[in-house]
Amino acid sequence: MSREAWVVVGVVAVVTLVGAVVLAVRVIRTRRLLGTLGVSGKVAFYGALLYTVLPIDLLPDPIYLDDMAVLTGALLYLGRLVRQRRAADRPLTGAPDVPADPARGRRHVP
Repeated sequence: MSREAWVVVGVVAVVTLVGAVVLAVRVIRTRRLLGTLGVSGKVAFYGALLYTVLPIDLLPDPIYLDDMAVLTGALLYLGRLVRQRRAADRPLTGAPDVPADPARGRRHVP
């Protein structure tokens, strides 16, 4: 291979490595939410990190595209779990078991 081809391969390797590190950091930041996400969230979290760290990959290690795909999938799944959990915890405003806002129905009469 020529020198220019090696430079291109090196740049691609560095860019994918940086992308994988950024995604891994984002996945690690979701660790504080694991207590509320249940078993499937923990499996997605630890599975993605283990796949990224372990040397057995679908593609050789200088190419981190498979690691990035696994981390992105885990982030999408964890994000969906977080949105579902927040939607389940948030009461509806018109629900009968939610007390009415006392300031809403009052009018100020001078």
